[in-house]
Amino acid sequence: MENNINTVDENIVKLIDENGNEIEFEIILTLEAEGKEYAILMPVEDNDEEEAYIYRIEEDAQGEMLVPLEDDDEYETVVAVYEAIMEEEGLNY
Repeated sequence: MENNINTVDENIVKLIDENGNEIEFEIILTLEAEGKEYAILMPVEDNDEEEAYIYRIEEDAQGEMLVPLEDDDEYETVVAVYEAIMEEEGLNY
């Protein structure tokens, strides 16, 4: 998925996949881990598996962008923070 954020409304973003298809995602949570900000995204449509995606939020001269995680350690850190937040809130994760 490309990393430009095209905001539709406050919690919906559109990303372009590798085939050029535009897909809407809902930002279900933003969180901070090790000084960086992350967004947990869920596809708006056709998400029977309820698979979430994690992107790092970065800012450049053009504004905010979503960057896919490529480092397993970074991914595991974000998942651990997410699970701790869900446990604190008494929610299933």
